[in-house]
Amino acid sequence: MRRIVSLVPSLTEAVACSAPELLVGVTDWCTHPPGLDAARIGGTKNPDVPRIIALGPDLVLANEEENRAADLDALRAAGLAVWVTYVRDVSQALVSLDRLLTRACGLTRPQWLDDAESAWSAVDPVREAVRAVVPIWRRPWMVLGRDTFAGDVLRRLGVQHVFADHAERYPAIALPELRAAGAQLVVLPDEPYRFTAADGPEAFPGLPCALVSGRHLTWYGPSLAEAPQVLRAQLRDLVIANEQP
Repeated sequence: MRRIVSLVPSLTEAVACSAPELLVGVTDWCTHPPGLDAARIGGTKNPDVPRIIALGPDLVLANEEENRAADLDALRAAGLAVWVTYVRDVSQALVSLDRLLTRACGLTRPQWLDDAESAWSAVDPVREAVRAVVPIWRRPWMVLGRDTFAGDVLRRLGVQHVFADHAERYPAIALPELRAAGAQLVVLPDEPYRFTAADGPEAFPGLPCALVSGRHLTWYGPSLAEAPQVLRAQLRDLVIANEQP
């Protein structure tokens, strides 16, 4: 049996849904599935490298934007195998998950991955996208920029974020510029920053704000199977007018 440490919450869930017994270490942010029986090894950005090494995993799962290169280099220097995912859109996520689970982890392709492919292939193209600002952090304000998985998820659901052509993937943009960006909508996820009805919408007077599930917007794993339905429901009142013939 393989011993796996996962440094990515969505990949933790992907493995746990098929073979939770393989996971010997996960981050403090690995919240799904609840009650996971594995050692906690710190955060995605500050993992306890000596603790991971002491667990003796056969494989460490990581992501190039969630985890620091220095930590992954330290794990490799200790002789550990590190599998790093590179995901920029939904199609790439589905292929990456298949490779990870069947090749790296030696598992049978799970039903939820087939369900996820079917769910996204059934998403009809939208006639005219709604222009949106999509903050992911405040103090300072940061938004989705170019080549992001979350940006592709929204694009498929009829939301085009206005900084999609920015030179940076997650640029810091001053609030006055966000307000003046010509957006019709503000999309506020509950992670990585936890935007709520009382924390976020007040910064954008006059603009409709959609509070959405960060897990369904940014995670690539079992949540992909229900993400179109969940996010459409959370966006529907604000996007539906643009879906009419």
